[in-house]
Amino acid sequence: MSLIPSLFSGRRSNVFDPFSLDAWDPFQGFFTSSALANASGSTARDIAAFTNARVDWKETPEAHVFKADLPGLKKEEVKVEVEDKDILQISGERSKENEEKSDKWHRVERASGKFMRRFKLPENAKMEEVKATMENGVLTVTVPKAPEKKPEVKSIDISG
Repeated sequence: MSLIPSLFSGRRSNVFDPFSLDAWDPFQGFFTSSALANASGSTARDIAAFTNARVDWKETPEAHVFKADLPGLKKEEVKVEVEDKDILQISGERSKENEEKSDKWHRVERASGKFMRRFKLPENAKMEEVKATMENGVLTVTVPKAPEKKPEVKSIDISG
């Protein structure tokens, strides 16, 4: 028990109360906006996109369906765009909470700032028919698929 305070200085260390311990995070501070500002170019964008917007992409027989968890955002704060006829881009910005001088913050875990996710879609995606809806903090983007072209089969009579 005496090793815990020296390893995790500044943290509460009652090992008998699992709720009093802060779990050690080796990446603490790595994904903060100041770390992102120091990162270069696409790496910063990739990290910001990775940490700020979780997206599921499923393909059904009729469409490609994307679902993004964007809690606390209004539809006016989110953009869904089609770029170069085959790239779906979901972006937006989560505002930082106002800080009052009288406030005492104990933990800040919710990310704020800009986010962007981009997806290159296959050729069968009908990008001109993309639809998006937002309900309860979940953005759903539906990209219909072109019907699969079946090869023409011509029957040949066999003589003889």
